[in-house]
Amino acid sequence: MARSRPTSADVAARAGVSRTTVSFVLNYRTDIQISDETRQRVFLAASELGYHPHAPARQLAGGRSHVLGLVLRQTAEQVAGDATLAETLRGIASAARAAGSRVMVEPLAPEGTYDRLLRAQHADGLILSGPRVDDPSLAELVSEGFPLVLQGSLPGLAVPSVDVDNVAGARGAVEHLLSLGHRRIACVTNAGLSYTSARERLQGYRDAIETAGIPFDDTLVAEGSFDAASGERETATLLRRTTFTAMFVASDVLALGAFGALR
Repeated sequence: MARSRPTSADVAARAGVSRTTVSFVLNYRTDIQISDETRQRVFLAASELGYHPHAPARQLAGGRSHVLGLVLRQTAEQVAGDATLAETLRGIASAARAAGSRVMVEPLAPEGTYDRLLRAQHADGLILSGPRVDDPSLAELVSEGFPLVLQGSLPGLAVPSVDVDNVAGARGAVEHLLSLGHRRIACVTNAGLSYTSARERLQGYRDAIETAGIPFDDTLVAEGSFDAASGERETATLLRRTTFTAMFVASDVLALGAFGALR
């Protein structure tokens, strides 16, 4: 005979509290005054019994889904080739778990929309990776006060973000090539220029060459698209179109493809 699943009543009986207290504790309700000792008893009882709250019931009880959405503004194929995604996911999932939540990953092509994840309460908040300047959903959600964090940045938008200094990083890379004596330096961006990271890295490239007294030449620039295949394709295009002695490729993943074309 199959063993029946434990219930919140079982947890309440073992912990010596009411089912309501079990619900408050396991839904991480911080607006209810419950002692730390009682919370620990409930967590221990749930662990010993192997009890996990039913997700829809948990959402109804706490008004939350306990899910954070990670929206990647790339196609599923581009996400599969992202060499840095594993570390990003590990960090986000670890932080979410510590707060009693989990992470839902949503690969999303540029034309896709994601605001329904928040409006339908499928997620308590979103981490948006790869913000675009042509994204009407983003500005609308921010203006309505939905919880959002950007992995990347979008100038002029008042929303928390985590990012690297794309301009300075790109400028430093190109200055290194200039210091080696190169004057015809090609550039392959990491993505289309609707992505702020691509715009900023191109700006760093341009700042470096113009500071060195070299006029900007757009025939030396090609737009990549996140994956190694686009790095190879755009490098081959540059080789057919013009001459250069060095390259700045704005992503490690695209650089792998560039190596193939150069060979």
